[in-house]
Amino acid sequence: MNTLNPFKNLKADFPASIVVFFVALPLCLGIALASGAPLFSGLISGIVGGVIVGALSGSSVGVSGPAAGLAAIVLTAIGSLGGYENFLLAVVLGGIIQLVFGLLKAGVIAYYFPSSVIKGMLTGIGFIIILKQIPHFFGYDNDPEGDFAFFQLDGENTFSEISNAFSFISPGATLIAAIGLGILLLWDKVLSKKGKFFQVVQGPLVAVVAGIVYFVVSEGNGTWEISKEHLVSVPVPNDTASFLAQFSFPNFGAIARPEIWVTAFTIALVASLETLLCVEATDKLDPRKRVTPTNRELLAQGTGNVVSGLIGGLPITQVIVRSSANIQSGGKTKMAAILHGLLLLISVLLIPNFLNKIPLSVLASILLIVGYKLAKPSLFKTMYALGWKQSVPFVVTVLGIVFTDLLVGIGLGLAVGIVVILFKSFQNSHFLHIEDKSNGKQKIKMTLAEEVTFFNKGAILKELDRLPTETQLELDVRKTRYLDNDIIEILEDFSLKARNRNIDIRLISERGIAENPESFIQFFKLNPKV
Repeated sequence: MNTLNPFKNLKADFPASIVVFFVALPLCLGIALASGAPLFSGLISGIVGGVIVGALSGSSVGVSGPAAGLAAIVLTAIGSLGGYENFLLAVVLGGIIQLVFGLLKAGVIAYYFPSSVIKGMLTGIGFIIILKQIPHFFGYDNDPEGDFAFFQLDGENTFSEISNAFSFISPGATLIAAIGLGILLLWDKVLSKKGKFFQVVQGPLVAVVAGIVYFVVSEGNGTWEISKEHLVSVPVPNDTASFLAQFSFPNFGAIARPEIWVTAFTIALVASLETLLCVEATDKLDPRKRVTPTNRELLAQGTGNVVSGLIGGLPITQVIVRSSANIQSGGKTKMAAILHGLLLLISVLLIPNFLNKIPLSVLASILLIVGYKLAKPSLFKTMYALGWKQSVPFVVTVLGIVFTDLLVGIGLGLAVGIVVILFKSFQNSHFLHIEDKSNGKQKIKMTLAEEVTFFNKGAILKELDRLPTETQLELDVRKTRYLDNDIIEILEDFSLKARNRNIDIRLISERGIAENPESFIQFFKLNPKV
């Protein structure tokens, strides 16, 4: 972003911010509903995430707001802490803990997640968006927007919800959703290439306007009308006093309660982890491949959570759904995130009744496009071509996210990734080369890797035990820089076995050649860093 002229890319950022606004609006309300919090709290966190976190963050295209991954934690905490005001205190303290994480430079954690897991996370979220939006597309809105878990708040799961939706199709909602989807595809594939007007005026805006017009025209038309429960539901204050009454404030009198601090630390930890994962994923999606400073991101998120908690909002993280919508819509700088937050604020203040005429099914069509672009089938082909060591963690992450939730899915993918690393380490600890017989004995050369640790014990022990009798073993450690004590003990034990099996051992190091087993074992003990 050009700090001297933040409006330099406004032609790209403003249209993108409108799309992000339409994506964020139902999610802010839905996540608040799924969290058992006031609907207005979701809008507060969306505004703070856009304006304050957007301004402080070093991410050019990341967008922050209330996160579906925290909904279950929030729902449980509000009940266990004895009220929403006590929970808000935990949010504020969680934000302060995030600030400490940033000062301690804990953002480095983001760089330790394998690329296959991050790609699996993006694809899994894409599938979740598609699966969760199918019922809303057909006008079946029993489960709130923002409930991304497999086992849903309405007692159903992701797939049973889809099955139920086909039994309760709303004709009007489905028709305008199909029209909206057609507009989006036409805009994306054809019209956006026809001129600047179609690039500035985004397809999602046209689809939403069409949805509002359809609602107004079809009202009272029986079968084809859209009932009020299938519309966006923004709180509408009667006057300034009722608007201000929607804000809540933390109960600082409960600050000494241990359970408040436990909840605060949980919020800080989960929100930070989800943010860092989204930062890594967003940077991969960014066409310019800019790198977000992760420690600065934790400081920005911490500040946002302190502010959100002080005025009655939900916890905030960077959110991949909104971030990917921003990137797909051509957002270039952080102004898109800031403007989306301002649009939320202005619309809630000035046009809440207008927003409440937007059909949820039209917004579902927008999210279906976002989900498809995250979960393109071609990516599976690409990952398969990279081999099982990349494709298995990828697939496990995708399935874990679809059938559990975001953090569990990533944890499963990471666990599989670690197993793959251990397997690769097991394979790459040494290399064997069998040479011609020398002095009547078969000569076998074993070259050790640069670093040999206890992970490699099994592989090396297996190879040593398989050596035939009457053999000459040449152990080459010229490239080895570190040898774990566990490996030294294996070699020491083998030097004793070698005598009984008539195996001669020679050590080749940068310091020369040792023929005496005792001498090379002593050498390893004195020089673990070879």
